[in-house]
Amino acid sequence: MQRPLEPRRRPSLDRPAAPVGDAGNAGPDADGSDPAARAARALLHALGLELDVPDRSQPKSPALEWTLSGAMALTGDPAGAPRFALGPLASTASGAGRALAALAPGRGFEDLDAPALLAERAALFGFTRQGSASCGGSARLLPMRRGWLALNLPRDDDWALLPAWLESDLPHIEQTRDWTAIGRALAGRASGPLVERGREIGLAVAPALRRSNRRAPRPQAAFRLAHATFGAPKPSPARSQPRVLDLSTLWAGPLAGSLLAQAGCEVLKVESPRRPDGARLGEQRFFSLLNADKHGCALDLADASDREMFARLLESTDIVLESARPRALSQIGFDARAWVEARPGRIWASITGYGREHEWIAFGDDAAAAAGLAFDPDCAPSPPRFCADAIADPLTGLVAAVAILGLRAAGRGGLLSLALSEVAAYAADPAASEHADRAVAALTLPLEKRMTEWGVVDANGWTAVAAPRARPASGRAPALAPPSAVFVDSWTRAC
Repeated sequence: MQRPLEPRRRPSLDRPAAPVGDAGNAGPDADGSDPAARAARALLHALGLELDVPDRSQPKSPALEWTLSGAMALTGDPAGAPRFALGPLASTASGAGRALAALAPGRGFEDLDAPALLAERAALFGFTRQGSASCGGSARLLPMRRGWLALNLPRDDDWALLPAWLESDLPHIEQTRDWTAIGRALAGRASGPLVERGREIGLAVAPALRRSNRRAPRPQAAFRLAHATFGAPKPSPARSQPRVLDLSTLWAGPLAGSLLAQAGCEVLKVESPRRPDGARLGEQRFFSLLNADKHGCALDLADASDREMFARLLESTDIVLESARPRALSQIGFDARAWVEARPGRIWASITGYGREHEWIAFGDDAAAAAGLAFDPDCAPSPPRFCADAIADPLTGLVAAVAILGLRAAGRGGLLSLALSEVAAYAADPAASEHADRAVAALTLPLEKRMTEWGVVDANGWTAVAAPRARPASGRAPALAPPSAVFVDSWTRAC
């Protein structure tokens, strides 16, 4: 049963929220408790909620949870053994799934294999581990004078920016897509100025940080809530379920929107007809998996009539989910702060790479490298390798869904900010300093290859490293088409 915290114990809403996972996130061998349950309880507590999340009778260690998630099979060199994760990433995902089950009982989250969500895009695209190249192929880990750089070039326009970024002549680089030439241009150079200049011109570039100091301060937050309001929104006479405008693209935001739809929200995915969600152009099974349970429409916000229609939809919405750079909507007159403050309980969830104070571009692979996830948990001197497939995306999607549903359950609203890099850094933090050695031990198990298959060995014997797997889509994603007048009238009925 839901028990809101005492007012004096409610977390401050104008400061960073509490972490996802707590100081003892080391696994059952550390204190006998369930790391996934601890992660769920900590996340709910950060939202001001105390819900029942019991420990499993046989909890999985972070290492075994990672082994079974499908994400481990995507981590490491293609010709070598799969790698363990820097932190309890799969346990954090499992905890988020258990928090969803506590927030939305009877909606199927009890059966959700949340750790498998970390690798389901790879399952549908057929991705495999590629070492210093990302599973999807658009990113690389490149050596610099000191350390490593993560560079992600998923768009044609990114390649056109390279000569200006590197201040180097790269003939026909847009056609050749020659990563070797980029590596030569970077050799021996300092990463700091290149990261700064690349972010200024809109490239997804970040230093691949090595979290070698386990006693380093924890990241500030997994999410932040600003401009907070209190008071549960009154249900509409016309409908009882919350209405969500999903303006997000690619993976993290759409995953959160699909989980909100599963939880009973009515979700409307809004895309630009000129620049639709880039995932629409890829594997259709994946796009449908994330969007089949939503309504859909195309609106051009550069057009006055479409912008007016969008304003009507926005006014009748309870939750906004978006992943644009902060200035994108404000430049055309839509103010997130004014919107949440106009009606208590509204939630504007903003997913960015590094927080709303930055305009820096990021995608899941480079954001994870910036959080330290490219390195081994034991701080071995081995070179960095990408951690699974854009893992910061599904981690953030899961946390975003929990945060939104938790704020609704607590009768709170505001501007909710989630950064891919911060969520990944939280999930990577193994433990407080006094438990660091035990925490690192819980992140690894002995590896053994049998025939052609890798597996781990623990007290229960040998367990194969699981292959990526995906949930079946419930149908097809909505087509890219203008909204009908009937639908707009239905959506904009009195709140």
